[in-house]
Amino acid sequence: MAGDGEEALAAFVALHGAALRASRVPTRYWESLSRKLRGEVFDAGDYFGIMQVEEVDEEEEVDEEMEEQFRKKPNPGNGPCFKVIVTNENGLQASNPDSVFLIDHAWTYRAEHARQQLRRVPGLLHRMANLMGIAFHGEVPDEGSIEQVLQEMWKYNQTYQLSQGTAEEKVPVWYIMDEFGSRIQHSDQPSFATAPLFYMPQQIAYTVLWPLRDLETGDEVTRDYAYGETDRLIRKCVLLPWVPTEVLDVSCFTPEPPDEHYQAILAENKEKLPVVINPPVYAKDKVFKVFTDIQQVLNNLTHPRFVFTDNEGEADILYNFSHFKDYRKLSEERPEVMVNQFPCENLLTVKDCLASIARRAGGPDGPRWLPRTFNLQTELPQFISYFQQRDRRGEDNHWICKPWNLARSLDTHITNNLNNIIRHRESSPKVVCKYIEEPVLFEREDVGLVKFDVRYVVLLRSARPLQLYSYDVFWLRFSNRAFSLDDLDDYEKHFTVMNYAPGVTLKQVHCEDFIPLFEKQYPEYPWTTVQASIFKAFAELFQVASSKPAPLGICDYPSSRAIYAIDLMLKWDTSRDGKRIMQPQILEVNFNPDCDRACQYHPTFFNDVFSTLFLDETDNCHVTRIV
Repeated sequence: MAGDGEEALAAFVALHGAALRASRVPTRYWESLSRKLRGEVFDAGDYFGIMQVEEVDEEEEVDEEMEEQFRKKPNPGNGPCFKVIVTNENGLQASNPDSVFLIDHAWTYRAEHARQQLRRVPGLLHRMANLMGIAFHGEVPDEGSIEQVLQEMWKYNQTYQLSQGTAEEKVPVWYIMDEFGSRIQHSDQPSFATAPLFYMPQQIAYTVLWPLRDLETGDEVTRDYAYGETDRLIRKCVLLPWVPTEVLDVSCFTPEPPDEHYQAILAENKEKLPVVINPPVYAKDKVFKVFTDIQQVLNNLTHPRFVFTDNEGEADILYNFSHFKDYRKLSEERPEVMVNQFPCENLLTVKDCLASIARRAGGPDGPRWLPRTFNLQTELPQFISYFQQRDRRGEDNHWICKPWNLARSLDTHITNNLNNIIRHRESSPKVVCKYIEEPVLFEREDVGLVKFDVRYVVLLRSARPLQLYSYDVFWLRFSNRAFSLDDLDDYEKHFTVMNYAPGVTLKQVHCEDFIPLFEKQYPEYPWTTVQASIFKAFAELFQVASSKPAPLGICDYPSSRAIYAIDLMLKWDTSRDGKRIMQPQILEVNFNPDCDRACQYHPTFFNDVFSTLFLDETDNCHVTRIV
């Protein structure tokens, strides 16, 4: 029997040891935890009890300590308050290897599915309303109660994400612990620690609870809601959902990060910068050998001065789909070989870096062509101060939370709930951008006035001197429902990326058809004028991106060339002379974009791209020089 137990423990540790170490679950509990998970043993009830705490009458005099405790109640004004205490007559010893407990999860979901599940899953709304102290007496879910739960749940939500799987499967999962787990209160000196654990054999997540010290009967079970945060100001901000406070005294000024920030990014990316080389010179009639793993290039590049090779060692041009890292080796050994990437181009393509370098163009608020953006990891106090100042002035406070480096609108959320934004910081690195509350809309006959975005493909021939072109065709994406500043989780109203959503209509309009329709709807705004302001924004962006030496800017490696897709929207704004204008808003810059539609409708697309980038010939190519 002992041998079986040792085998089971070894198998358990092989599967879960890394997660347990990362969560700092002491090894003395692992054997007991393994046994309880295998047997689905939920024995917390033998050791703990939930106690209802009476409200303090405001008329009564209370000492400062009681008032402080009352202020730290997790959801003030939401009906009864509970706490968890040790009820076992022998108390609890932290050294006892059995002093580890499982907490079940009452609700596990992804944020975009929350409303739908509250509507459809029998009993879910009732249970969540009870758990959160929200009055709900009906049998049928009503929108008012659902909305209350969606607002309050950010005080109860916990999160984890899977480390393996598709991009969709790695989107963070949110969960609410059962009534026992959800009623464990916060303390700056907690008596317990908790951590989620995804139990592989059952494919189910639980929360593990273990004591940090010995406890006696009647002692309270608490945990640190800001676990791991040591900075006092950051802790204050992270705890704001439970301890409402104002941080208006914090400046919302967000200067560009120091040079060390960019050095750290370079090190983290494991990118090796090139040595200085002379710009290579090629014979006028040279035929270039291209090594590529991109099928669209293999299928569509037919220009006579380019031939494909399977031998990377003999290639003149490396056109890779994945990120190239070792520019030093390439520059030392084969400086004449051109590559379809620039060192440090992530300063454009990663959203927090894009916002940082853009401040070179527009000061701490950023330029007019980029929505006001904060990095939630490093600029949380500044963001909360800015949010609260806008709130006080009665200004619109809708924001969009985006992961630093996911595409296709994955894990992207629109909200005007400050608690929601603060808690999203825990799931994965994110920026929060001001949501465009007054976008320029497009009239769709079948739907009404909808949001749309525009994608331009730009060609970077050289970083210094800056040579930037735009492909002459641009692409459009449309929402499927009429725009209004509500139903913020209605994907088809607020997002335009429809080609990855199953069973969703994809509206396609070619740019040649779009321009006359647009000008008919907005006769005072000819597209040539709008496009000129778009190109001006692109020029400013690439000028600031290449204005400093690497790693503070894009590296001016003479053998680098690249194409990027820039997604943008237009918003209504007021010019300095008081005129109503359409202001471009750059949303993101994409590395190695999907060019399927480009090739489908414009068979010469890659011929034009290669001719512009690698031959420096633009005659008869569908490109316009921006800089």
